[in-house]
Amino acid sequence: MSPETAKSRETRTKLLEGALRTLTEQGIARTSARTVAASAGVNQALVFYHFGSVDELLAAACRYGAEKSVAAHRARLAEVTSLSELLAVGREIHERERAHGHVALLGQLLAGAPTHAAVGPATAAGLDLWIAEIETVLRRVLPRTPLGEFTNPAGLARAVAASFVGIELYEQVDANGAGAALDALEQLGALAAALEELGPVAQRAVRRHLRRVSGGEGARGSG
Repeated sequence: MSPETAKSRETRTKLLEGALRTLTEQGIARTSARTVAASAGVNQALVFYHFGSVDELLAAACRYGAEKSVAAHRARLAEVTSLSELLAVGREIHERERAHGHVALLGQLLAGAPTHAAVGPATAAGLDLWIAEIETVLRRVLPRTPLGEFTNPAGLARAVAASFVGIELYEQVDANGAGAALDALEQLGALAAALEELGPVAQRAVRRHLRRVSGGEGARGSG
């Protein structure tokens, strides 16, 4: 890599980090080429040189931030061996993301999506990175439970991600309510753990009951 290319990449990274800091600390309404450049410690003309517009910079920063966050937790998610553990790890990740200002950042990105055309799709793409990681875990752990054949991992991954996004936004106006919601998810985790610990006979009984109430008994047999 030539020195010029290395310097260019360094400047782009400074601008991406500066955009994330500005969004988190000042909000999207005060995020501009000037404020981002000041946070990054570079000339504001470089915003347009590297990204073309502030909106494109924000979109790139959104993707960059999401990739960093997901990468930071990928190894921990790869260690998850049960549905109950996934919910517990989700709470751990939530607490760390909040401590690093990422919850506030997500709120700003979602608030800015209607008025910044490039931000909405970039935010959705960032959330898709999380959804993909969650779906990978679900496809690994669900077959070990009586719920495996009755759930759609792709849809459930989106539901889990949407739940945590909603809680993160709710937390900004009602921290106690958000805490109660997280506690409820932990209770679901305890229920999932109880199902996972059932013996083979009990698990078969649960499956038969779920097939019956879902209308699938006749098609699937009583397995």
